Amino acid sequence: MFDVAVFGSLFLTLFVIMDPPGITPIFLALTSGRPAKVQRRMAWQAVAVAFGVITVFGILGQQILDYLHVSVPALMIAGGLLLLLIALDLLTGKTDEPKQTKDVNVALVPLGMPLLAGPGAIVSVILAVQHANGASQQVSVWAAIVAMHVVLWVTMRYSLVIIRLIKEGGVVLVTRLAGMMLSAIAVQQIINGITQVIQSS
Repeated sequence: MFDVAVFGSLFLTLFVIMDPPGITPIFLALTSGRPAKVQRRMAWQAVAVAFGVITVFGILGQQILDYLHVSVPALMIAGGLLLLLIALDLLTGKTDEPKQTKDVNVALVPLGMPLLAGPGAIVSVILAVQHANGASQQVSVWAAIVAMHVVLWVTMRYSLVIIRLIKEGGVVLVTRLAGMMLSAIAVQQIINGITQVIQSS
């Protein structure tokens, strides 16, 4: 009742796309200055949101995209633009958003979606579910999805130790680096979406 090859293939694909080590500095930048309890809660919320989005698209993904007449490239470009806005805030150090609102929004957007549950992860899961034949492969696909989100939670949960070590000056540096990384990811995602549009036309 378990296909190791299917599990390993999807897990590695999601690991590369969702990139737990790469998400760490971005998570630290977005959650800095908050109490440890709030940061731990945000790590959990972000993973829960990502898992919920991935689950919904895994079950109903193609139907949702078809119903809304949304193509995968359009999803990629929209996600890239959203990430670019967040990256600009990190680079410029904007903190004028109310704290309570920011606490909620950071866990949902951009951490939960589109950073973790981005277009790449969504499309990979849709294809994996569609290509899974039989109960054993379906179990393997969903086991890989669950395992990936556990890894994401562990990575973000224990990356909070880094904040205590690098202090305030280090947090500012991490924030600027995270903004640069996130802007590069956003631009690349937009380029990939535009490239797919050109290739399909």
